Amino acid sequence: QVQLVESGGGLVQAGRSLKLSCAASANILTINTMAWYRQAPGKQRELVASITSRGVTDYADAVRGRCTISRDNAKNTVHLQMNSLKPDDTAVYYCKARPSLYSADYWGQGTQVTVSS
Repeated sequence: QVQLVESGGGLVQAGRSLKLSCAASANILTINTMAWYRQAPGKQRELVASITSRGVTDYADAVRGRCTISRDNAKNTVHLQMNSLKPDDTAVYYCKARPSLYSADYWGQGTQVTVSS
């Protein structure tokens, strides 16, 4: 079982930056994929970015070029650097870990990001 704790959310003005962190209770080198999702009020949860244990990354079109996902293996932490934030980025951001292709997903409790115009 993997426990995930997100941090770094907050209230920022449009155009500013935030860096989210997700601390895992397990060695993230053993986790196949870690990802950030977000869910805005009244909308479905959607993928923001993902990173594999080999460092392969993927981004949603809405954030590509503005966000960077990275791993700090020594600290078992995954970061999401978000730049040029827009009001549409307002959502609760969740960290997800999928240890293997056939395992269950583990989720954090989420961190709120609010971008004011």
